[in-house]
Amino acid sequence: MSSLKKTFFLIIPSLVIFTSCKKLVDKVTETQLEKYFEANVLNRDFIITLAKDSTSDFTSNYNSYVFVLQKTDYYHGPLKVTKGSNVYMGTWVANEDFGKLDIALPAMPPEFVFLTRSWRFTSKNLPELKFAPWGSNAQIALNMYRQ
Repeated sequence: MSSLKKTFFLIIPSLVIFTSCKKLVDKVTETQLEKYFEANVLNRDFIITLAKDSTSDFTSNYNSYVFVLQKTDYYHGPLKVTKGSNVYMGTWVANEDFGKLDIALPAMPPEFVFLTRSWRFTSKNLPELKFAPWGSNAQIALNMYRQ
């Protein structure tokens, strides 16, 4: 067998094994992130402890609201908001590494307008989650606390 053929037979299996291992590592990491997100965020009650932009503090607008990201799958689902006997429905979408969270809520009540945007996680030190606007340096902050 020529040295070219020997090299070919050694390199190809190595590439296949390396590619397979990388996919396995990616899948394990993805599964761990999904499990963590499900156990700690999905279907859990959160309240807003800070809602602020550079000039205004809106936190008091969210007193008595409870937010629940309900699970359709690991990456999107309904967002249920309750205040007393009032129930509002919206949606949430996360990206594959759970670094981004898109929130969509109805325009009424008006305090939901501030929340309806793409957020990036700035801290996931549970029981508190901290957010800033995705793709922006605007001085806007949102903190939610898991009950």
